[in-house]
Amino acid sequence: MTELEEVNKSNTKRDFLIFFISVISIGIILWFILGNFAQVMAGTIFIATVLGTLMFWRFRLAIAFAGIGLLLATQTIDIEHTINFMSIDVITFLASMMIIVEIAKRGGFFKWLLYRLLVIVKYDPIKVMIVLLTISTLMAAMVDEVTSIIFITAIVFEYCRYFNIDPVPFVISTVLATNIGSSATMLGNPIGILIGLRAKLTFEDFIIYATPVAILSLIVIIFLCTFWYRKMLKEAKAKIMKLNNTNLIKEEFNIREVKLSGILLFVTIFMIAMHYRIELIFNLEKSTFLLIAAYIGASIGLIWKREEARSIVEKGVDWWTLIFFMFLFAKAGALKYTGLTDVLASGIASIASSQHQIQSFMLWFSGFASSVLDNVVLIAALIPVVQSIGNLGFSMAPLWWALLFGGTYGGNITMIGSTANIVALGMLEKEFNYYMKFFKWLPIGLLGGVLPMLVAQIWLIMIFH
Repeated sequence: MTELEEVNKSNTKRDFLIFFISVISIGIILWFILGNFAQVMAGTIFIATVLGTLMFWRFRLAIAFAGIGLLLATQTIDIEHTINFMSIDVITFLASMMIIVEIAKRGGFFKWLLYRLLVIVKYDPIKVMIVLLTISTLMAAMVDEVTSIIFITAIVFEYCRYFNIDPVPFVISTVLATNIGSSATMLGNPIGILIGLRAKLTFEDFIIYATPVAILSLIVIIFLCTFWYRKMLKEAKAKIMKLNNTNLIKEEFNIREVKLSGILLFVTIFMIAMHYRIELIFNLEKSTFLLIAAYIGASIGLIWKREEARSIVEKGVDWWTLIFFMFLFAKAGALKYTGLTDVLASGIASIASSQHQIQSFMLWFSGFASSVLDNVVLIAALIPVVQSIGNLGFSMAPLWWALLFGGTYGGNITMIGSTANIVALGMLEKEFNYYMKFFKWLPIGLLGGVLPMLVAQIWLIMIFH
């Protein structure tokens, strides 16, 4: 064993000891506060999952399995409710959309779209940044934040490498826009799907209440990024203008594959957008056709790509994350099952007594908490709290949107605030050997998170006055 391996092993043992002591301490503190065994177990195991995910990211699924096992072993929750709380509707919807997106990705649809737009603006850095921010927002809204940032970042790297431009400002800016776009529809972020299905919100509801905020926030981000990086953009433009022919980046596409995969994606999104109207026509239970559209779209795609179907399902669907989500949702459900969320709701109501105060608290708390915690973990815990607050007589409608905006926009604040941030920075390290510094990100990230949350705050006050 090398010296480095011995150090890593020693550090891991130390971290596990810190984790174990912290969890025991949390359990003791909760016991003195609550005095209820089931609530203490549910709360301790959920916090242990959050803490374990932060400290041991690669072991998060193992921690999730262990937590569910302990909940069942201590009879904190029964098997029936565990399965019910796993939100199989959310999981299967996400898996279906991942399949459709993987087919569009393999068909070259996303790259084709971006290349065409770059040619139109003739690679002018200022125009390219505006286009990339806009497309980042649109792609995140149509598919999901991770797929969007992977393709946008790949284009950024090719563009910056070819013209010898610093990629860091483009990467940071597109990540900010991606997190903004992930709030615009139900499809952009797992928390949007989770909130939508639990709150019985339709795709149209998101278009009415969330999309305008995302558009306004995108405008804010465009002004912020083009101003913040104005010196770099000016220097890059002068460098590119020296070239006589800027239509230089080439890529070959199978146009038939591009068209068919794009049609499958857009038809599925259209059917999802129309799900509420179709449910009314056929008298279906709310959100039924939302699931049907995703299932049918995935089915058609797998039949079309039957030779690659197994590979698409195995590699295109992030099963590791989906299983983690299932157990996470079950643990959040245990908080509700044991009545702990009712205790938390009463505590929040005692601090913020009016409707506006509570929705503001939810927005800013979820926003800043999402800057350091995984937003799915956080929102999964807060959803039953919102339901309990509704039982106290407060309107839940603005609280759902507050959670959505806080959970997505807060991800901009720090470099670990969302999955899109982590994925993009990982690609930056791999391609350019650049390691992002915390304070390199924080100033623009803070503005990129707080300003959109201010837009959301004003919007919520205006709409739910």
